[in-house]
Amino acid sequence: MAEENIQTNAPEQDLSEILKVRREKLAALRAEGRDPFKETRFDVTHHAQDIKDNFDALEGSEVRVAGRLMSKRGMGKVSFCDLQDKSGRIQLYARKDEMDEEEYNRFKKYDIGDIVGVEGEVFRTQRGEMSVRAKKITLLSKSLRPLPEKYHGLTDKEARYRQRYVDLIINPESKRNFEIRSKFVAYLRRYLDSIGFMEVETPVLSPIAGGANARPFITHHNTLDIDMYMR
Repeated sequence: MAEENIQTNAPEQDLSEILKVRREKLAALRAEGRDPFKETRFDVTHHAQDIKDNFDALEGSEVRVAGRLMSKRGMGKVSFCDLQDKSGRIQLYARKDEMDEEEYNRFKKYDIGDIVGVEGEVFRTQRGEMSVRAKKITLLSKSLRPLPEKYHGLTDKEARYRQRYVDLIINPESKRNFEIRSKFVAYLRRYLDSIGFMEVETPVLSPIAGGANARPFITHHNTLDIDMYMR
């Protein structure tokens, strides 16, 4: 992936230093025989929104959730995290004396953006927050690039278009718009197929201008050294 400039969640810290530290963490994990990119399976029983929607029935039950760490807050021997999956967010509660000590210490080194799998119990904190009390946390994938800064997010319009993958992680509204569009296109495709239409793929760029009388958009294909026209 190209090295792109994004707003980090530690704007005062040099991006190259953040990348260096995260790569060192990855190297240390691999040296321990715990390469996160080789974790191939984690069985999920519930998604974040499932737990919130069915909290009364699930309270006290064991669940397995997985997602991206979006924030971490430490208070001595207790840590709180926000875990985001495809359905939404749920708070994680991790306590040192309720987990394997070595595993808890490893978890403390995880970064925002890392993807983890969590086994734990559904409960409500003293402040009333629906949460999962973690008993085991597995690192499923290591994030080598920091996410945009927490409060300002990815606000630059051009950056949002160029880094759509970041936009979909950070901005729930963008993700919702794409979900609506995806469902609409899928429904339209099923409907047209059901009444006998056939879907035909046509190239976005063609060596021959065709179609409307308007002046075509022209670009140059460097490898083929030819001009191309947008359909």
